[in-house]
Amino acid sequence: MDSAEEIETLKLEMEGPSGEKVEAGADGDGGGSVYIRWGRTTCPDDTDTSIIYDGIAGGSHFTHSGGGANYVCLPKDPEWGVFTDGNQGAAYMQGAEYELSLGTNPFPGASLHDHDVPCAVCHVASRGSKLMIPARLSCPSGWTREYKGYLMTERHNHYRSEFVCMDGEPETRPGDHANYNGALFYPVEANCGSLPCPNYVQGRELTCVVCTM
Repeated sequence: MDSAEEIETLKLEMEGPSGEKVEAGADGDGGGSVYIRWGRTTCPDDTDTSIIYDGIAGGSHFTHSGGGANYVCLPKDPEWGVFTDGNQGAAYMQGAEYELSLGTNPFPGASLHDHDVPCAVCHVASRGSKLMIPARLSCPSGWTREYKGYLMTERHNHYRSEFVCMDGEPETRPGDHANYNGALFYPVEANCGSLPCPNYVQGRELTCVVCTM
């Protein structure tokens, strides 16, 4: 490929499908890594870590077979485009609650059961890779621990979602803690069989850690 072809290729990569220029974001340094800190409204107290926004954990209703299969961190101040008020039976976004009524509550302090779950989106400027490790509280050599906690997801007999690392000292969103039962977070327990025991232990809640490098 000669220089002219390389330039034309770069121009095409910067253009949208119709050939129009893609709108650029605000100027910034770029780089680093981004992760969600589930269960908290702040990012770790680290000189290289800054908060992008704090928000509301959400996802699909636990009884719905369709919709998204992941949890999301929704901003508290949504911006609207073209809309039609009223539900048209398409896809739904629910708020998320802690579900800790089954005798599996690894978190200290007052009960979080049925409380709404906050989240924070964090940017690490100096470390470009991120990793969530289940069943560990420490990071590999050379990695920085951002936070540690407990692995959580939907209940085993609900429609499935993803595994996320809930902060070990979680907060709750302000307001009531009514049992709305939208998207739900349950602790994850080890179940021996194909999962080898030892070193895993039947029924024990699994930890997790989020690391960057």
